[in-house]
Amino acid sequence: METANNQLKYMEKNDDLLVISTSENTNKKIITTNNNKKLLSNSSSSSLIRSCQAEKCNVDLSDAKQYHKRHKVCDYHAKSQVVVVAGLRQRFCQQCSRFHELTEFDESKRSCRRRLAGHNERRRKSTSSSSSSSSSADRIHISIQENPTHKNFHLR
Repeated sequence: METANNQLKYMEKNDDLLVISTSENTNKKIITTNNNKKLLSNSSSSSLIRSCQAEKCNVDLSDAKQYHKRHKVCDYHAKSQVVVVAGLRQRFCQQCSRFHELTEFDESKRSCRRRLAGHNERRRKSTSSSSSSSSSADRIHISIQENPTHKNFHLR
């Protein structure tokens, strides 16, 4: 079914009817399911099948966790030390949720240096502020005076 401005495609998946209409005027795809949810996307994303960004990885992400679908990375490549993406040796950063070149990581860490530095700075701030707030004025001093017949505890 084709018209001058719109081309309609039908795809059946899990008993839901998906209608994809591509408008030449707007260069957008409108995806409608039979429960009337609509999604807009650029027409440059040519297929509905989501796969991992890693080169030579054909893992279908349609049954993957939402996190892996959103970031277009399979579980295996999200945890790999070296992945070839766009011809470059990279690693997936857990903090940024994207691939970076290997030079941006320390040893085998899964978070890039820039994000780790921010994380460590925030962590140091919270521990230093909590330790400075408990100054000697806030502490309870206990002195024990021994008497052969009684032991007394004095709180000051």
